[in-house]
Amino acid sequence: MVGKTALVTGATSGIGRATALALAARGALVGIVARDPDRARETSAEILAAGGREPLVFLGDLGSQADVRRVAAEILGRCRRIDVLLNNAGIVNLRRTTTVDGIESVFAVNHLAYWSLTLLLLDRLRESAPSRIVNVSSDAHKLVDGIAFDDPGFARGWSTMKVYGHSKLANILFTKELARRLEGSGVTVNCLHPGAVATGLGKNNGAWARAMIALLKPFFRTPQSGAETSLHLACSPDLDARTGGYFAKCRERTPSSAARDDDAARRLWDLSTRLTGIGLDEAGRVFS
Repeated sequence: MVGKTALVTGATSGIGRATALALAARGALVGIVARDPDRARETSAEILAAGGREPLVFLGDLGSQADVRRVAAEILGRCRRIDVLLNNAGIVNLRRTTTVDGIESVFAVNHLAYWSLTLLLLDRLRESAPSRIVNVSSDAHKLVDGIAFDDPGFARGWSTMKVYGHSKLANILFTKELARRLEGSGVTVNCLHPGAVATGLGKNNGAWARAMIALLKPFFRTPQSGAETSLHLACSPDLDARTGGYFAKCRERTPSSAARDDDAARRLWDLSTRLTGIGLDEAGRVFS
């Protein structure tokens, strides 16, 4: 990874932090996309202390489409090339909330932030080809039978794991359709299941959630172990030409039938374009 630039969202805790540290150890210039400035400084200091290059820090709330656009503009202004974009940031909520844009928060952060940031940076990724987009999904996608196109924000029938799984299914369908549209461009797109990992995911839900996470932590993989497949997709020369795949434990796996639905992938593409105002025209050019 020497001479390459790798961007990691959610890079200040859990899998994202472990991934950012490992990429820096491999010689990459790491761009940290985070919401908390203090944790971003801590991660930067840890990278420097380990002998890595001083990372680039981009602060923003990925639940806000305005912030995603601002962060993307800052990245384009500071990164002349992007070799790897690793969409890792995610949330789990116990109660339904909406973002400043009026979009259900889990879908907004776990899917639409991936969507918008990726497309806004796509031209730079194309210019930097061969380059890679890596989306962190989950086997939780198997908890749902398909995308809820009539009610993607679950105004009705809210369930924590169903809503989370729904967002992770969206990650796979986005990966699938984007890979199809970028075929031959030199930009590959793959996604992964990191395993059950002891991270900060869900800690935003209060003392009860934090206590449950602490209780279950001995049964989880470490963030370093959970980052292995992300690193494999970001770095392995064996995957130079592989695109559109779903991986776990560094091996390609077959996701659910809902995650292999070409029509659903195209419908999700259209829905995401409508919700964000960001998309690709018929010639493959980004509009926003």
